[in-house]
Amino acid sequence: MTEQAKVPAIRFAGFTDPWEQRKLGELVVIERGGSPRPIDEYITDDTNGLNWIKIGDAPSLGRYISKTSEKIKPEGLSKTRQVHPGDLILSNSMSFGRPYIMAIEGCIHDGWLLIRDEPKSFDPMYLCHMLGTPKMLNQYRMLASGSTVNNLNKELVSNASILMPCKSEQKVIGQFFNHLDDLITLHQRKYDKLVVFKKSMLEKMFPKDGESVPEIRFAGFTDPWEQRKLGELYEKNDERNTFGLGAERTLSIATMTFNSEGNGADASSLPNYKVIRVGDAAFEGHSNKSFAYGRFVVNAVADGIMSPRFSCLRPKNSYPVRFWKYYIHSEQVMRDILVRATKSGTMMNELVIDDLFKQSIAVPQEAEQQAIGYFFSHLDTLITLHQRKLELLRNIKKSLLDKMFV
Repeated sequence: MTEQAKVPAIRFAGFTDPWEQRKLGELVVIERGGSPRPIDEYITDDTNGLNWIKIGDAPSLGRYISKTSEKIKPEGLSKTRQVHPGDLILSNSMSFGRPYIMAIEGCIHDGWLLIRDEPKSFDPMYLCHMLGTPKMLNQYRMLASGSTVNNLNKELVSNASILMPCKSEQKVIGQFFNHLDDLITLHQRKYDKLVVFKKSMLEKMFPKDGESVPEIRFAGFTDPWEQRKLGELYEKNDERNTFGLGAERTLSIATMTFNSEGNGADASSLPNYKVIRVGDAAFEGHSNKSFAYGRFVVNAVADGIMSPRFSCLRPKNSYPVRFWKYYIHSEQVMRDILVRATKSGTMMNELVIDDLFKQSIAVPQEAEQQAIGYFFSHLDTLITLHQRKLELLRNIKKSLLDKMFV
């Protein structure tokens, strides 16, 4: 290996020395966990019990394990592996393989590997990120090739070859990725909160079945919502794609979203596809209880096409599309209506259009429709913004993990 190959593609200013090549097992202690058996006899609710670290205790965000859901009796200690704050643990399953830093005392079962840096050769955060890089995972796979069980073990991880910088460069790299992880966690939490908030508002800003007012309303709106039959608002539509709308905007049965890749529709089948226009509501009315049965989607963007398996409802008048996009799609609103309009069979359910049109739904005045539609549209914009930031940050991290480690 050349000296130039012993440095990463991207480095922080001030660091120029080549990285040192070593075997990981020469630098750290690596041991497999263990389990006292039968484990159920060792699980305890006693506050003096030892933290029992399971895969489920690993956080989805961040790198530190700071709590466990179970404890084991102290007498099980001799049959397991104790870990201390600052130790790293690594799942020995190749499908997981993500390293974590211990923030508490605890014990690990044989699904974990302990990695203890006794000589203090590494910055802990640097070591944690280095162990989880794609380069390391690929090396594990190569070392394990030919093995009947594609799992990590002590010998395999010990034999992994690494290139390591000096401690000061490790620290800078570790701090950088720790900050990047904090940003990802921040946007993930904001995204999750917005998704939960939207779900709550969908339940509270539309009346429950049989009621005339929602739990939450905007100021200035006090009139009860008017009960209207769906058949007064919509009519069945079977418009076919006879004028050649392309496959670039096809409604997916599986996801109830428009697929920019055409959902597999070929040119010869397109004339048989139905047209879904802005404001139309589509649903799959016949189903073997899979995919999207009973789920409605209102097209609020642009005209498209959909499989003949879909039924299409077209509004009889011009309604605020943004409001109906959320109202018709809301499980809170449609759940009981769908039950009453569904004919159950041995193998399939069938949503009966005539029965659906007989069902009543509470409708506010147009001004309130506009306000509600704008609110949820703005909320979706915020959710999409955080989702895109998350994707961008994850892609940045993925790229830098490849370029900042050798």
